Amino acid sequence: MRKANQDEQILRATKEIVVKFIETGRISPTGFPVAFKAIYRAVDETVRQSVDAEAVDDSTGEAP
Repeated sequence: MRKANQDEQILRATKEIVVKFIETGRISPTGFPVAFKAIYRAVDETVRQSVDAEAVDDSTGEAP
């Protein structure tokens, strides 16, 4: 996955998660900035760990 595309997908996923949380009342619109940053970091870390793990698996020839 290219870096720009990956960043765009992380941003899109984060937005969808935050919107869903606002719709269900789990996050208030006033709490958006803090919640968005925390969720973005969590999604970003998860994606990057997954990409790093895939790179290791690809280089060793092992299945994930």
